[in-house]
Amino acid sequence: MPPKRPNGAGAFPKPVEPHGTAKPDSAELYAALDLGTNSCRMLVAQPKGNQFHVVDSFSKSVQLGQGLEASGRLSRASIARTVQALRICQRKLIKHDVRRMRLVATEACRRATNGRDFMSFVQRETGLALEVIEPEEEARLAVISCAPLVSMKTEQLLVVDIGGGSTELVWIDLTRVPRLDRPKAIMRLHAGFRPDDASPFPAARVVDWISVPLGVATLREQFDDVKNDAARFALMSWFFEENLADFTPYAQEQDKENFQIIGTSGTVTTVAASHLGLRRYDRSRVDGLRMTSEQIHKVIRDYLTLGPEGRRADPRIGRDRQALIMSGAAILQALLRVWPTDRLSVADRGLREGLLYAQMSADGVLEDGPF
Repeated sequence: MPPKRPNGAGAFPKPVEPHGTAKPDSAELYAALDLGTNSCRMLVAQPKGNQFHVVDSFSKSVQLGQGLEASGRLSRASIARTVQALRICQRKLIKHDVRRMRLVATEACRRATNGRDFMSFVQRETGLALEVIEPEEEARLAVISCAPLVSMKTEQLLVVDIGGGSTELVWIDLTRVPRLDRPKAIMRLHAGFRPDDASPFPAARVVDWISVPLGVATLREQFDDVKNDAARFALMSWFFEENLADFTPYAQEQDKENFQIIGTSGTVTTVAASHLGLRRYDRSRVDGLRMTSEQIHKVIRDYLTLGPEGRRADPRIGRDRQALIMSGAAILQALLRVWPTDRLSVADRGLREGLLYAQMSADGVLEDGPF
């Protein structure tokens, strides 16, 4: 059912249901909302060919997980900021008469002892019925959002989604998939990481995946008491690497020519924007950019040289990102240390795009064809 407007002063809106019931057509709008540990993001889009056209978007740093590492709870201030952002999302859903949507929450709501109470409060205050998704689905959605960026030459693929509260890594073997079918094989993972043996399509094989409970916000909080900037960065990077020990492909050498890492997160796009020298962010130049490991290391060295004050004043980083860029860079450096590769593909896409692709694919409103 579509969102309802409040029916009077002081009245709460009726809950916005996450799924419509009528059969969709290609003109119908879809929405995807991702409430993470640090940010609240939403896209409203319309199916177009084998992809989609964005009609409206929203992104706000709400810092929902601020203080969660120490207290285990979502704070009143964090909840107030988040509900304010969600009210804006609700108004957009009403404005566009969106009927088909998924509204999800991730690590902060999974971990907080008052997470369930928070979800109920959100529904009473905004009418939005959020669902907390499990780490596997979060990883799967990040992977399928990156399908258009998978090179046809790629045989081993590592997709990394650096979030606010956790980092998802998925290792995929594409050697059995014909080159032309590799992006589409990634898209078919929306149905699950375990391939359907009865499927007539060649399957992408998920070798292993892991959800590390460390993202840019939670890793930063772990080392908040370390005052030296360079020392804190080094400790964060090595600590993150220690948490990869249970990941099956950890420290396995790969053929650089057929190995691809795709990074999807604000950290990766910020590093790319800094490399390009963008004083105003331009998604068309960042999404799909391939950076060498040396280019990435140079940007990180520049961040360390700038120090906290310099980073705060750097327009390429931005006010919302400056406090968390070094914890994200520490994660990125750890990955490049473990799997030294010549290139990293930058994805300005993630859970929201994955949610849209999954909904549209399940509804059969995307055309079947190459990306």
